[in-house]
Amino acid sequence: MPTPMDSAPLAFITGASSGIGQALARRYAEAGWHLALVARREAELTAWAQAQGWPAERWRVYAADVARIDSITAAAARCLAEQGLPEVVIANAGISVGMDTADRADLDVMVRTFATNNTGLAATFQHFVEPMRQRGHGTLVGIASVAAIRGLPGHGAYCASKAAVVGYCESLRGELRADGVRVVTLLPGYVDTPLTRGNRYAMPFLLSPEAFAERAFRAIAAGVSYRVIPWQMGVVAKLLRLLPNPVFDRVLAGRPRKARQGER
Repeated sequence: MPTPMDSAPLAFITGASSGIGQALARRYAEAGWHLALVARREAELTAWAQAQGWPAERWRVYAADVARIDSITAAAARCLAEQGLPEVVIANAGISVGMDTADRADLDVMVRTFATNNTGLAATFQHFVEPMRQRGHGTLVGIASVAAIRGLPGHGAYCASKAAVVGYCESLRGELRADGVRVVTLLPGYVDTPLTRGNRYAMPFLLSPEAFAERAFRAIAAGVSYRVIPWQMGVVAKLLRLLPNPVFDRVLAGRPRKARQGER
């Protein structure tokens, strides 16, 4: 297995072509890390990385669709062969599309959401788990969402998928703790990304991608097991969790729904 040209650690980041993933890539680069950047849009991601002026030996781009298991596991295998074993793996790639269970086509939206947000997350980690166990350290980071805490009307696929990320990462954390491998679950609140700009409702405590990336970078370095970013959204989410269902349902009554596929 190759080792980097210097002692800088390596971060493997999916969904690196925009939004949170791109901001995380920039933050890790600022800290002197090597980068393994993964996205479907290889040419676009490569052009962006080149524009940053980073030394060519410090980064690689891997084309992969996390919704296709063989695609993302092949990217992980290439990373191991070309750059070595990452210190941090961030499964950030995700999608958010509204759904209506009464519409047959939206069941396909749900399948695609789970393939990306859940199976894709596990597949992102898969190639790195055993080598990290053998090495005795490493960090796997799952990007969930504050939407995991309560189900929101029109967000059935997204909320369910992000709740599953929280449960999956908690299970994985228990499995790997004795081996020295950390599992970090991050729950972003509202972050100004292409994923959220189409939302048709207020987004309190909205963060820039850079502000989120800074807080996420520090949380990952600290090895926290679970963190909502920003903390204010964590307080709001916990209060919503405490509301009795009839009260919660009244609070959410009439709230605009997430845009479905093809809607604006």
